[in-house]
Amino acid sequence: MPATRGGRGGGQGQNAPGGKCRRGGGGTGARAGMPDQCICPVCGAQAPHERGIPCLQVHCPQCGKPMVWG
Repeated sequence: MPATRGGRGGGQGQNAPGGKCRRGGGGTGARAGMPDQCICPVCGAQAPHERGIPCLQVHCPQCGKPMVWG
């Protein structure tokens, strides 16, 4: 009996169930799964991430060091 395509599992393509090519985290909202805070790696302070501005360009309000996405 020949193998059949379709059904659940076994798919390798982007749209296959359980595939690894999903983007965006899949939650609710336009940025679901993305961090919404910039965090200072030195003192741990947090600041809201502003869309379009990388956290590395934001300086910590407490110690002045560049922040990271978290």
